[in-house]
Amino acid sequence: MTDEYFMQQALKQAEQAFEEGEVPVGAVVVMNGKVIARGYNMTEKLKDPTAHAEMIALTSAFSFLGGKYLPDATLYVTVEPCLMCTGALYWSKITRIVWGADDEKNGHRRITKDEFPFHPKTVIDKGILKDECAALMKEFFRRRRSK
Repeated sequence: MTDEYFMQQALKQAEQAFEEGEVPVGAVVVMNGKVIARGYNMTEKLKDPTAHAEMIALTSAFSFLGGKYLPDATLYVTVEPCLMCTGALYWSKITRIVWGADDEKNGHRRITKDEFPFHPKTVIDKGILKDECAALMKEFFRRRRSK
């Protein structure tokens, strides 16, 4: 399985969010080549500003594993994590984070700039299917503005 394959799985979650009128961000947690958790933005549905795709996926992964750390896992998320999600990812001790599109407006780098806010052992890869991930976000906000 490739990074592209797992990002496609995250994109499916983002499409679910899109269909439900949520900002289309999706995430999956992968261990040993298998998806163990999925999530998409549910802030409107749950009336909870912390119900981001990453948070939903992390909570599901912790529950699946029965623990609070993910040292052998990779998170695939369609958009760069925000500062809140970055904090949760730090505490999860996740091995690797892969995101598609950068988020200039709300991503963690808007605040952290050149600092590395993740756990020191975490590896970051970005830009996987970035055009597809960005296109979904752009279409969501284009439709929202036209209403």
